[in-house]
Amino acid sequence: MADNSFDYTIYIDSTPKKLWKALTEPAETKRWWHLSHVTDWKSGSVIVVRQGGITIKDPEQVVLESTPHSRLSYTWHTFSPEWARVNGFDEETRLKFASETRSKVAFEIAKTDHVVRLTVLHDGFDDASNVLDAIRQGWPPLLSSLKTYLETGEPLNFTT
Repeated sequence: MADNSFDYTIYIDSTPKKLWKALTEPAETKRWWHLSHVTDWKSGSVIVVRQGGITIKDPEQVVLESTPHSRLSYTWHTFSPEWARVNGFDEETRLKFASETRSKVAFEIAKTDHVVRLTVLHDGFDDASNVLDAIRQGWPPLLSSLKTYLETGEPLNFTT
């Protein structure tokens, strides 16, 4: 059986409330992720992505689940030509990504003794997924940036 998911757990010296804010408030995500998700975070609501001067709004990019300070899930990216340009992907790669089934990501937040455990489960990928290969490279530094941002006030300086 193929492993068609990405599952990653990280521990952050923060609170569930601060982590939730970092995941859901556009000004916060822009600091550590360099993009903003704009939505009301209600199940079924469209998520508008703003990054590098572009805006992507797609009716299939939606909130799946939203339980404040506990669980957040949504469908993954819309691979538009503008998205590819801003993120440095060529058209061939973009078309490969766009031809795949849309995946979904879930963030599970749990308070432990003194820190917060964040588990990211990204799944729903096709077999031999090009997107899965890319997110396996992208999520670890991105989540490290989130952790550093919450613990120090400054994100990591990196490019995914």
